[in-house]
Amino acid sequence: MVSGSALLSVLVTIVIIGLVLWLCWWFIGFVGLPEPFNKVARVIIALIAVIFLINLLLGLTGTPLFRF
Repeated sequence: MVSGSALLSVLVTIVIIGLVLWLCWWFIGFVGLPEPFNKVARVIIALIAVIFLINLLLGLTGTPLFRF
């Protein structure tokens, strides 16, 4: 069973990481990289977000992919 304080901590972490990744996503569009590099950078950011979210959710079960 997951405690309420752990869920609150996870929620705050998701919001902070989400804001940081959104800022990176916006900055890539703002800088105006050429098309192949723009697409690659956005895919890398999306992969980082998905891997982090999966790791965070698996951490609630006690078996995260990576330990920070």
